[in-house]
Formats: sequence, C-alpha cells, structure tokens
Amino acid sequence: MKLTVKDLSRIAGVSIKTLHHYHKIGLLIPNEISETGYRYYGLKEINRLQEILFYKELDIPLLDIKNLLGENSNRVITLEKQMILFEKKIWRYQQLIKTITRSIEYTKKGEKMDNTLMFKGFETEEEWKNALEQQNNYLKENYNTEINTTSINISEMNIMAIEAKNFTDRMAEFLRNGVKYNDSSVQHAVNQHLKFLNKNGHPISKEDYVNQTKFFLQDDFHRDMLEQQQIGLTYYLVAVAENLLIN
Repeated sequence: MKLTVKDLSRIAGVSIKTLHHYHKIGLLIPNEISETGYRYYGLKEINRLQEILFYKELDIPLLDIKNLLGENSNRVITLEKQMILFEKKIWRYQQLIKTITRSIEYTKKGEKMDNTLMFKGFETEEEWKNALEQQNNYLKENYNTEINTTSINISEMNIMAIEAKNFTDRMAEFLRNGVKYNDSSVQHAVNQHLKFLNKNGHPISKEDYVNQTKFFLQDDFHRDMLEQQQIGLTYYLVAVAENLLIN
C-alpha cells in the first residue's frame, strides 16, 4: 500500500495542511519521501493516524498524543486504552443527559431543583479527592504519608488511572489463562507499562517496580485490592517484576 498525502487526506477526512503539520512536529512521519519531495504513506502510518485522530476526539493535546504513541507502542493496547477513555466519556455524557432531563422536568413543573442535583455529572477535582480519601486515610494512619491532592490535574489523573487499570486487567488475564510470569508477552506488557509511566512524568526503574510490587504484597490494603480482582495477582506481579531484573 502506497498513499499520497492527497489520498490519505481523502480517506481520513483530514486536510493536507494537517498532515503536513503532523509530519513537521514528528507525530506522523511518511513511510517514504521521494526525491521530488512527495510524501507516501503505508499501512503503519494509516493505523497511527487513526490512533492520533481517536486521541484528538478525546481532546488530548498533540504533544501528549506524541508521548502516548511512542515508537514501540502496541496498537491493540493503544486501542484498548482509547476504548476505555471513550467509554468513560460516554458515561460522563450519560450522567449529564440525566441531569439535563431532570432539569427540564423541574423547570416544566415550576419546581425548584436541589442545588446538589444541578451539578451531578460534572467531573471535578473534588471527586478525585473523594475517590482517594480511603487510600489516603490508610496511608496516613499506617505510614505517616499521603497522596498529594492539593492540585490535581484531572486529565492526567484519568489517563494514569486508565493505564493502571488496563495494565492490571492485562496481568490478571495472563494469570487466569495460565501464562507464565517469564513469558515474553508478559514481559513486553510490563516493559510497555514502565515506559508509559516514565514518559508521562512518573519515573520508575525496574528496581523501583520490584520494590513497589513487594510493598503491595506486604501491605494489607493494596494486597486485598489486587486479590479481589484476581486471586494470586499480587504474587504474580512480584514474580513478573523480579524477572525483569534477570533480563
């Protein structure tokens, strides 16, 4: 497959100017550039453009998209993450539609709507603080530390939460299917996860990750949370992490 800029523009429904811009910022590099300067794209670039456009629909900035779509990004994992993000967005819109419907009903009846009901469905910093409250209380009580919730970047928190869920879901699936901790597919998945964390402002080495999984194993709160998802998951994660140091 060999498409020109014009061909790709027509198929994807984006302007030629946009494709040129993506090339300029290193987001979408043509597969080939002729001696006369013509750009040509193949299947790999088409797939990447689709992933870029999905992230754009999620209102993620181009620079962040570039970081999310690293050189060795896995297409299936990327699409799964995007699907979760869209499902979350759909859920939020459904909540807002319910709020709008309720507002219309109250207005038609001439009744005063409870102030707290008027703003249901809005994702706020306060919601994240409430979600972290139980974990924070536990950390303060047992370790005299806590997660900093002073200034929460909602978009970043959502992306990191989805990455964490996607990763643990994948590990739980490996365990359920009897895939050994040192299998290449498992090791690839954990390496991709660490690469994602390092690219998104959460630096972590292989040694750090081993220590983190061992902490989860020893700590009642985190161990119970993982074991509720899949029996044996905590122990599996430790074995997976320790194997990273061997390779």
